[in-house]
Formats: sequence, structure tokens, C-alpha cells
Amino acid sequence: MPAIAYLECFRCRARIDAQTAQTVCPKCVEQPAGSLFVRYDLAGLKDSLPREVVARDAEGPWAGMWRYRSVLPDAVPVTLGEGWTPMLRSRRYPNLYVKEEGANPTGTFKARGLAMAVTMARHYGLRKLAVPSAGNAAGALAAYAAAAGMEAFIFMPRDVPFANYVEAIAYGAKVELVDGLISDCARMVQERKQQEGWFDVSTLKEPFRVEGKKTMGYELVEQLGWEYPDAVFYPTGGGVGLIGMWKAFEEMEELGWVRPGKRPKMIAVQAAGCAPVARAFAQGEEASEFWQNAATFASGLRVPKPHGDAIILDIVRKANGCVLAVSDEEILASLTDWARNEGIFLCPEGASVTAAYDRLIGDGFLKPSDRVVAFNTGSGLKYTDVTAAAMSLKRPWPAADAG
Repeated sequence: MPAIAYLECFRCRARIDAQTAQTVCPKCVEQPAGSLFVRYDLAGLKDSLPREVVARDAEGPWAGMWRYRSVLPDAVPVTLGEGWTPMLRSRRYPNLYVKEEGANPTGTFKARGLAMAVTMARHYGLRKLAVPSAGNAAGALAAYAAAAGMEAFIFMPRDVPFANYVEAIAYGAKVELVDGLISDCARMVQERKQQEGWFDVSTLKEPFRVEGKKTMGYELVEQLGWEYPDAVFYPTGGGVGLIGMWKAFEEMEELGWVRPGKRPKMIAVQAAGCAPVARAFAQGEEASEFWQNAATFASGLRVPKPHGDAIILDIVRKANGCVLAVSDEEILASLTDWARNEGIFLCPEGASVTAAYDRLIGDGFLKPSDRVVAFNTGSGLKYTDVTAAAMSLKRPWPAADAG
């Protein structure tokens, strides 16, 4: 596992020492301060680090995302078996693959980022971690904090899927439900963290959730025979997965693990009821504006102002991709279509990308012959209450009396 050379600010390009725990850039003059990215001496590693090392490193306890430990920070992992999720080929669209992140611990892709963030928090000697969450990050932080013997303090909207609340409580986290959105939860963490002694592991406000999420980029390329797909569809609330995958592509090219050239088109997908990045993309803006009255049953997409909006827009434009928004009606239709015709119970966020795929094939942005990877970021089983409500389903028998 390599030593970190330095942390680099996305905004001002300052280089920050990684010997102590960092949040956002301490040198940025403008606010909000820029996100920090982990940098390694990849040029120095190139000759001694062929991609074959990945297969060797996948043995025993290093299975899952830690097979890529040669490009992850040098620390003892806190792991529950995250990563190396299935790549499912569609029965109806032979060039469409679904990356099934619901196979991760806690049932979503959030396991990757929080596994890495908690690993590094323990490495730095931190004891109390706090996060605002639209739902799934809460369960993941609670699980990995429990595995590491640390305390987790979680703030999430009161109307998150019930499974998110139950798992966070079961793992022993301190949970506060908020009458509002994830932005309100983030404000509460910001206001109280110093007094309470919490380290904030919010999206893009510490460097290591990106490092965990970047393994999705390494993984999908390895699973496709070390070749890029033509496009990657990613449901985008905070956008860390998309940002992490782009970082992975940069690193793989620098290491010589893939041939430099045409990277995949990056397609960021949002819900029409909360689409700040899609609106900014359509208007040619470099950053988004706060989305008022955000509403969608795809709770992970209900992020009215992503901290990394400028980074997302920059990547999508460099990749010749796009950002689009789909309605809740389209999401639900695609969710039920894939369940009935493919046997895959997508989460609402995952169904947003399959709906977006249909649209971009229909309008000619992509061809049916293009090889595409669509991310299902979580198991649909974690959303049974909100999906049932969207389908107008009611329990056909009385709820059991608990007492």
C-alpha cells in the first residue's frame, strides 16, 4: 500500500500534508473551501506496479475493494467485505451492464467510501465521527464505526427510508432525525462539531470517501477486460462515485494499466424534483444553485446543493457526457420494468439511470451498440416503504402488535 505524497485542493491546487487528519482545504481564500484529493507518487510506482498485482492482491482477506490496496492509502483496513460487486448483463440490451452495488455490506455503494473514511479515521486516532445523510451513508457509517469501535453521530431527514433508520439504530449510532433536507442536516453537523468533538465525514469534506468510491472505477474496467466502456451512467446526489471513478481513470492511465485515449462518457442522472446539477449543466454554469422545495422518492438524489457540483460539471464536460433529470414517474416505471423483465430490484436511484439510458438511446445520444455500465447504487429491498408508497401499495394484512 503506497504512502500518500500529499493532499491537493481541487480549487486552489494547494498541497497539504497528510500526516494529520484534514477536512477541506485550509488555504483557500474563497469560500466554500475546496475539497482535498489524495495524491500518490504514481510515476515512481509505475515500473514496479503492473496491473497483474491486482489479481495477486485479491487473495484471502484482501478480496473485495482491497484488491486495489496498491493504489489505496497505507493503513490497516476496517472491512466488512465491501467491493467486487457483480456486473450483470441485461437480458434485453446486450451491451448494457448493471453494476450491482446492492451486493455491498449495508446494501449500498456507500460501504466503499465509509469503509475507507473510517479506516483512515482510525489510522489518525479519531474517535467520534459525524455525518449528515439522505439515508444510506448513515447506515454505512454506523456499521463501520461499530466495526472499528468508534462512535457515530448521524443526522438525517425524518422521511428517509425506514431501513436506514433501523440499521443506524441497530449498529449503535446516535441518530437525530431532522424536519428538513440533507442540507439542514449538514448545517447542524457544521454548527455542533467543534463543541461536540466530532470529525465531519460529510461528502467531499474529507479526502477518503473518494478513495473508497474510486475502486468502482478500477473494478468496472477490470471486469470489462481492462478496457473502458463507452459510457457510464451514475445516479448523482453528492456525486462522490462519479468523481472517484474519474480519479481512478486518471490513475490507471498514469500507471499504464489502461491505454490512454477515449474515456467513457460520464452520464450524471438526477431526479426532476431535485436537479440542481442538471439545471446548471443545461445553462452552461460552472456551479449549481440551491434547488428549492426538493422532492423525490429517490432519497439519495434529494441533495439540493451538492458540495462537489463544480467538480461534477467539470468531469461531465471533459468526458463529453451530460447531466439529465428524470421524473419520479419515469423512475418508478423503470424500476418495475427491470424487476419484472430482468429480475433485478433496482433502488430508485438505480432506476433513474436505466430510465435515462432509455432516453439517451431514444434520442440518439448513444447507440444500442455502445457498451454501457449503469450503476444500481443500492438494493431495492432497502426502499420497500417508499417504493410501496410510490406504487400505492398497502400492507394486505394488519401490522403485528408490538406490545
